[in-house]
Amino acid sequence: MVELEVLNAKTSKAYGKVNVSSASVAISELRVVIHKSLKQTPHADRISLRLEPRGKSLKDTDTVGALNLSDGDKVYIKDLGPQIGWKTVFLAEYAGPLIVYLIFYFRPEFIYGKAAGNPISLTTHIAAGCYTVHYVKRLLETIFVHRFSHNTMPLRNLFKNCSYYWGFTAYVSYHVNHPLYTSPCMCTVYAALAAFALCELGNFSIHIALRNLRPPGTKVRKIPVADGNPLTKLFK
Repeated sequence: MVELEVLNAKTSKAYGKVNVSSASVAISELRVVIHKSLKQTPHADRISLRLEPRGKSLKDTDTVGALNLSDGDKVYIKDLGPQIGWKTVFLAEYAGPLIVYLIFYFRPEFIYGKAAGNPISLTTHIAAGCYTVHYVKRLLETIFVHRFSHNTMPLRNLFKNCSYYWGFTAYVSYHVNHPLYTSPCMCTVYAALAAFALCELGNFSIHIALRNLRPPGTKVRKIPVADGNPLTKLFK
């Protein structure tokens, strides 16, 4: 049994003391113990633990024993602020571009006014199909493929990440769906389409390979290696 003193990293105010059952307790478990024992502390998902007020955050996989913590030692809490689920952020990141792009494609009059009556090139149709395939793939991967090492991330990341994905999509779709857009040579378009299909397949293969490195319900991180799929050979 190890008794640790818990303090606020910003103010050095003491929250109280907690008893840790054994040296094998991981930091991820210690965060839960602290929140349950000291109700005034933030939720476990909001807690970052460190050994010094301005020190590095301890890894979830570190253990009390490996950190040489003993009776009377101090651990400091930094409140990471409001949290949101990783999967929720990913879904918002990828659903937004799909909606934004298709607004430009299906309802160009909202963006370009009367000029939107001009004929749309085959390249523009292909581009819309590619954008749709890519982000539908990413949404399905988020639901069925990805295994996240953390349950949550800071809420502010939702706005930062979505601003990038949604904003960049609006920029791309504005030009590709523009009434004055001029298609390049179709040989170039078809070559690019083939490259797109290969890259999407490769991207999916890599996500499957990475998923298989992490057993369900764990936070294991392994160095990726190539498997039987030739599209994973880049791991070498």
